[in-house]
Amino acid sequence: MLEQRDFGATGLRVSAVGLGAGQIGEDDVTEEEAAAVLHGAIDAGVTLIDTAASYGSSEERIGRHLAGRRDEFVLSTKGGQAIDGNADWTPGAVLASIDRSLRRTRSERLDIFFLHSCPVDVLRRGDLQETLDDAVAAGKVGVAGYSGDNEHLAFAADSGRFGAIETSVNVVDQWNLRNVVGRVDRDRSAPGVIAKRPIANAPWRFAERPSGHYAELYWERFRELDLDPGELDWGELALRFTAYAPGVHTAIVGTAKPEHLRRNIEAAGRGPLPAETLTVLDQAWQRVGGNWPSST
Repeated sequence: MLEQRDFGATGLRVSAVGLGAGQIGEDDVTEEEAAAVLHGAIDAGVTLIDTAASYGSSEERIGRHLAGRRDEFVLSTKGGQAIDGNADWTPGAVLASIDRSLRRTRSERLDIFFLHSCPVDVLRRGDLQETLDDAVAAGKVGVAGYSGDNEHLAFAADSGRFGAIETSVNVVDQWNLRNVVGRVDRDRSAPGVIAKRPIANAPWRFAERPSGHYAELYWERFRELDLDPGELDWGELALRFTAYAPGVHTAIVGTAKPEHLRRNIEAAGRGPLPAETLTVLDQAWQRVGGNWPSST
């Protein structure tokens, strides 16, 4: 049974593993494949599905296939960039993005709406936070959130204006964990935390540098850390590291294949990594990774 957790102080409950729905929005994924992974996720006990306005047809597919099961999962989405004549990071863009996501997902309310990689200089203005507060008061959004990394995330978390944060956390990307997420831990006053990229784009699958590939930076770090998974599969080690990291409530895995999702759920079900494994990982990070910022 997939572990269910309180999502910070939001009153929501989420599964230890969530579905990152970016891949189901890609053009090479059929409607049948998208439906299979969406329904398969809920059937397996996944209670958080994360998407974004920029993820192709992801929001529409969630609406088409899961409108009848909307009360079975927490829906989080992201936006705030230019839309309908509104410039990036303006109140008009945030409101228009919320309304479009509601229509696309066929929802009466978005459980969580994240500002998607909004820069810290914009956050300092405060007007977007006020816009999100208004959307919450109007019942369009349940929880106002921020999605981002590094100093942008730190400012958002410290501001106390967001009930949820989404950020990169994995064995080769630990700045956010050590400087922000791990400081709040799982208490009732903490924001809900969604960890993205939990398997670090699987850099172990490349024997040589994947030049130009989105996994290239993580591949470089993976090589420098010089880790040994022991008897564990790399994917399992990575997912268990993230899903049970202090302060993390759910780790989202992106896939368009039900069998991959099932494998990740089974891995997370084996619980936290042994203490000795965590010590080895920490020592490797302290040795070479201490100054690495999060990958954005």
